[in-house]
Amino acid sequence: MGPFRGIIQDVKGRVECYKQDWVSAFCSGIRLLAPTFYVFFASALPVIAFGEQLHRDTGGSLSTVETLASTAICGIIHSIFGGQPLLILGVAEPTVIMYTILYEFCKNRPELGAKLFLPWAGWVCVWTAFLLIMLAIFNACTVITRFTRIAEELFGMLITVLFFQEAIKGLIAEFGTPKAENPLLEEYQFHWRFTNGLLAIIFSFGILFTAMVSRRARSWRYGTGWLRGFIADYGVPIMLVIWTALSYTLPGKVPSSVPRRLVCPLPWESASLYHWTVVKDMGKVPLVYIFAAFVPAVMVAGLYFFDHSVASKMAQQKEYNLQKPSAYHYDMFLLGVMTLICGILGLPPSNGVLPQSPMHTKSLAVLRRQLIRKKVVKRAKECIQQQGSNSELYGKMQAVFVEMDTAPTVKELENLKEAVMKSNEKDDAKENFDPDKHIDAYLPVRVNEQRMSNLLQSLLVGLSIYAVYIIKMIPTSVLWGYFAYMAIDSLPGNQFWERILLLFIPPSRRYKILEGSHASFVESVPFKTIAAFTILQFVYFLICFGVTWIPIGGILFPLPFFLLITLREHLLPKLFKPNHLQELDAAEYEEIVGAPHIPHNIPPRDKEPHDAESEKCSEDYYDAEILDEMTTHRGELKLRTVSRNNSRSFSHSFSEDRQY
Repeated sequence: MGPFRGIIQDVKGRVECYKQDWVSAFCSGIRLLAPTFYVFFASALPVIAFGEQLHRDTGGSLSTVETLASTAICGIIHSIFGGQPLLILGVAEPTVIMYTILYEFCKNRPELGAKLFLPWAGWVCVWTAFLLIMLAIFNACTVITRFTRIAEELFGMLITVLFFQEAIKGLIAEFGTPKAENPLLEEYQFHWRFTNGLLAIIFSFGILFTAMVSRRARSWRYGTGWLRGFIADYGVPIMLVIWTALSYTLPGKVPSSVPRRLVCPLPWESASLYHWTVVKDMGKVPLVYIFAAFVPAVMVAGLYFFDHSVASKMAQQKEYNLQKPSAYHYDMFLLGVMTLICGILGLPPSNGVLPQSPMHTKSLAVLRRQLIRKKVVKRAKECIQQQGSNSELYGKMQAVFVEMDTAPTVKELENLKEAVMKSNEKDDAKENFDPDKHIDAYLPVRVNEQRMSNLLQSLLVGLSIYAVYIIKMIPTSVLWGYFAYMAIDSLPGNQFWERILLLFIPPSRRYKILEGSHASFVESVPFKTIAAFTILQFVYFLICFGVTWIPIGGILFPLPFFLLITLREHLLPKLFKPNHLQELDAAEYEEIVGAPHIPHNIPPRDKEPHDAESEKCSEDYYDAEILDEMTTHRGELKLRTVSRNNSRSFSHSFSEDRQY
C-alpha cells in the first residue's frame, strides 16, 4: 500500500457507520450506564495510583491531577474522533517508567535540571508524535500481526513484575522518612515511622485480599445473581472506600500524617496550573537537547505503537463478532496528535490500555446479549402459546437475530435450528425446546458498538480532577496494595505464567490438570518441549527486566520486544517443531473443557428464585457470569474445544510422566 492508503481506508470505513455509533447509544438508553461506570472505575483507579507513583518518582513535577487530565482529554478526543470507540485510553505503567527515566536524565544534567524536565519531555512528545504519524502514514500497523502471543505475554509479565516492584518499594518506603520532609518532626520519629509501616502492611494486604475475593463474587454460592454481579463489578472501588474509611478510625493521639496519604496539588494551585503553560518554556531547552530528545522518542514511539495496537486488537477480537471495521492506521495517526497535545500541555500522554479495553468490549457484549435474549425469549414464548410448529418457532427466533442486526453465522443458525427442530431423547421421552432454559447455549456473542460509554467514562475521569480533595484522603499504602492486586489479577490467562506453574507440578500429579479446564497445548505438546520453550521465554524475560534497571539505558527497554520479531521468525522455528510452536505461540487462547463435576440433577443455570421479579433482576448478571467464564482476566475470549484425546484420561503430553 502507498502512503496514507491505510488511513484513507480506515476513515472511509468508519465514516459510513459514524451516525450508527451514536444512534446505537441512544437506543440503549439508561442501560448504557452500567458498562459506563464499570469502565470508569476500572480506568480511574489505576490512573490515580500511577499519579502517586509519578509524584514520588519525578520529585512532584507530575501528580494525579496530570494523569487524570491526560486520560480525560485523550479519552474524550478518541471517543468522538477515534476510529475504534471501544478502545479505552489512559496513562499506563510504561509511560510512568519512561517519564521517570527522563526525569532522572534531566536532574543529572545542569543544562536542564528538574526545572526543564517538563519542557524537555514536551520535546520528546513532539518527536514521538512525529514518529507515530509517520508510522500511520506509511501503514506500519500491518506489522502488528508479526507480534505474536510470546511478545504480548512477555510484555504483560514485565508490567506485572513492575507492579509488584512498585508495591514492594512503596511498602518499604512507608517505614522511612520521605525525602522532602524534615526528619526531626514528631511523625517521623522511629516509633511513628514503625507504626506507619505496620499500618501500611495491614492496609495493603487488606485491600489486596478483599479485592481478590470480591473480584470472584460471581462464582460465590451465596447471594442473588444481582448482588454477586454488583460486588464482582464494583467490589474493588468499594473496598478502596472501606479501607480508606478504616484508616480514619485510629486513636486521636496518633499524628494526622499516620498513615501517610496521597500527595498532589489541587487543580487550582500554582503547581497544577503551571502545566498548562509548559509550551512557553520549551524554547528554553538548549538546541542540542531538542535534537537529543529524538533518541528517547524512538523508544516511546515504539512502545506506544506496540501497546496501543495490542490493546486495540484485544478490544476487537474476532470472537466478539464486531460488525464495524477496524481503524488501526487512523487510530495510530490520532494517537500521534494526542501525544503532541499532551506534550505541549505538560501532561504524560495516554495510549490504549489493557485490560480496560477488552473489559469495555466485554461489558458491552453483556448488554447486547441481554437485549437479544429478552427479545428472543419473548418471541419464542408467543409462538409456543399459539401452538406454533418447530419450524415457525425457529423462524421467529431467526427473525430476531436478523432484526437486531446480529448477522448470525451459518454455523450459529444451524446449531439453533438443530436444537429447535430435533427433540432430545431422554428415557424414551421427548423434551421440547424451552427458550428460557435452552436459549443461552445458542446466543451469539454480540457487542453494542457505540461511542457514548467511552465518552461518558472519560468525562467522569475529567470530573474526578475536581474531587482531588477527596482522593487525597486515600492512604498511599492502599495504593500499594492495589498495585499488587493489579499484578496478581493479570496473571490468570497468561499462558507464560501457566506454563511456569506447570513446571513445578510433580510428574505423578500432572494428570490432575486434565480433569479441569486447561489450555490446548497441554494435550498436544510433549512436556519436555513445553519446559524448554518456557525456560527460553523466562531467560528472555529476565533480559527484558534487566534492561529496566540500567541507569539511563533503561529507556531502551522496549527494544527487546521488537527483536522478538526476528527471533520468532528465524530462530524459534529451528529449535521447535512447527506444530508445537504453533500451539505454544497461538494467536488465540484455546481451552479444552475438563470433565464436568456438576451433578446431572442440577440444571446449568443457577438455582435462583423463579418468580418474575427475581428472574428479571438476576438474568443480566447471569449473562455477565457466562462471559466471565468465556474470557481470561486480560479480556481474551477463550476458544472452547473438545479434548483431542477421546478417552479423556491422559494425553501423549503427560502420559509418559504419570507414576502409579
